[in-house]
Amino acid sequence: MLKLNKKLLSLVAVLLLALLAACGNSESGSGSEDAIVDGDAIELAYVEWDTEIASTHVVGKVLEDLGYDVSLTPLDNAVMWEAVASGEADGMVAAWMPGTHSAQFETYGDRVVDLGENLEGAAIGLVVPTYMDVDSIADLTDEANQTITGIEPGAGVVAASERAVEEYDNLDGWEVQTSSSGAMTTALAEAYNNEEEIIVTGWSPHWKFQTYDLKYLEDPEGTFGEAEVIKTMVREGLEEDLPEAYQVLDNFYWELDEMEEVMVAIQEGTSPADAAADWVEANPDRVAEWTEGLE
Repeated sequence: MLKLNKKLLSLVAVLLLALLAACGNSESGSGSEDAIVDGDAIELAYVEWDTEIASTHVVGKVLEDLGYDVSLTPLDNAVMWEAVASGEADGMVAAWMPGTHSAQFETYGDRVVDLGENLEGAAIGLVVPTYMDVDSIADLTDEANQTITGIEPGAGVVAASERAVEEYDNLDGWEVQTSSSGAMTTALAEAYNNEEEIIVTGWSPHWKFQTYDLKYLEDPEGTFGEAEVIKTMVREGLEEDLPEAYQVLDNFYWELDEMEEVMVAIQEGTSPADAAADWVEANPDRVAEWTEGLE
């Protein structure tokens, strides 16, 4: 009987060892074998615009897969810039230049490291549904109750809209109504579904251009400036402190249609984290460009 119990115990021990080995293999298959750092903390700040939610979560997922302990912190526009300039945040991929964030860059630009464009072809302006019979800001008269539906006060596109009201003689008496990005898109959806007139502060890339038939109004006065780029800015000293993360952020670059894939997924109900993870998994070649040279 004792001999049988010993054999049984030996069999149980073998099974336990096999189970532990299987668990270990399962963990290594989850992506941990790709880790090149050991849990170093990094914080990325972003403004809660649909574009920046998408880009920040995507690059954050790439850094997480490399082994970083990643924090993504939504902040107001000016606070985001101040956080990177002061070193409270390590970086951001959300700097709209040269127009939208010109005021913030003038204030904080000499205290951040400019890593260049991560997306080109961005634009801001006044946007209307294509069913509206107007093509230029200069042609506006009394459309939409002479109201431009804006986003957060202080946003660059809002400031440009307020300048347009002052510079265009035909906009005398018009109002820029500030709210939030979410409130603006809700108002746009309601008006669009009822084929009502609406004029919104717009920027691209944005999922609304994939969802609705919209157009920018021509801007003969040039109030909204030329096409913009979105840049990556990091704190001073990041290259020395977290060289691998610095390299990824320096390499980070993608196209409008790639960003809009993530934005549409989020708009359709996928969480930002899951949408980013799905895109990263589906685009290994692009991710390889961002992580090229890392050992």
